[in-house]
Amino acid sequence: MAHPVSAFQAAYISIEVLIALVSVPGNILVIWAVKMNQALRDATFCFIVSLAVADVAVGALVIPLAIIINIGPQTEFYSCLMVACPVLILTESSILALLAIAVDRYLRVKIPVRYKTVVTPRRAAVAIACCWIVSFLVGLTPMFGWNNLNKMRRTQELNASHTEFVIKCQFETVISMEYMVYFNFFVWVLPPLLLMLLIYLEVFNLIRKQLNKKVSSSSNDPQKYYGKELKIAKSLALVLFLFALSWLPLHVLNCITLFCPSCETPHILTYIAIFLTHGNSAMNPIVYAFRIKKFRTAFLQIWNQYFCCKTNKNASTTTAELGN
Repeated sequence: MAHPVSAFQAAYISIEVLIALVSVPGNILVIWAVKMNQALRDATFCFIVSLAVADVAVGALVIPLAIIINIGPQTEFYSCLMVACPVLILTESSILALLAIAVDRYLRVKIPVRYKTVVTPRRAAVAIACCWIVSFLVGLTPMFGWNNLNKMRRTQELNASHTEFVIKCQFETVISMEYMVYFNFFVWVLPPLLLMLLIYLEVFNLIRKQLNKKVSSSSNDPQKYYGKELKIAKSLALVLFLFALSWLPLHVLNCITLFCPSCETPHILTYIAIFLTHGNSAMNPIVYAFRIKKFRTAFLQIWNQYFCCKTNKNASTTTAELGN
């Protein structure tokens, strides 16, 4: 029998729905902009599309599933596990996409002459495919056995290993905190974040060295190239910073839950941490719109061409300007 939704749950659901309504259209707009603008077709923007796909899935899939888990329906154990795993897959996909973006920006400033021969569209596609494969393996690890099934069986004194039993579906009920902390956080979240921090520090260092050669340079082209790279690197580093800021609080709370079982974590902190993780999927299109000129121009073109009923002449003129 379904329990009535409390006022607190209604507020939680409303905020989640609002995040989804911002995240899904915003990230679809990012994918749309890359598809229609030739200037956004290099490897970096392909990785950004992969990140946007994950963010669309957060709004369209993870947030509805999170609402279901918050309500806590009675389900079979593995059904609940299937509801809990998508967020793990998409989190890892976002991290690996951010790592691919960081490596790509490093190669652009480290080997600018050979960059296009090293980072080909085919290799970028293979890298994206590998990121998603790894994400599925990491995110579905609980389905392969690293979960709380045996612990729950011991608790409920069910001796038959094949026995299926109904539980109240909640994330911590089915997902092992040992998996979340030792495997997910310490192996697949924290090290990539630290590696990306080092990569961006090196990117900024390389760009600074190149810009300091201005006096000895007889051409302004290198300065223009590295100046543009600096702006894009700052924007993408901001995306990384916002991701870390959004996800680390929840992982810290997971560490407290595992290492200090007697510690009481206020529920409001947990909800704030969850809102931050989901809200991160809505942040990136805003960063792109305000910080990256190519995206801003493409967004304006889409708005003018498809939502403001501009004439075909104006639309084609805008397209021509984007191609230049």
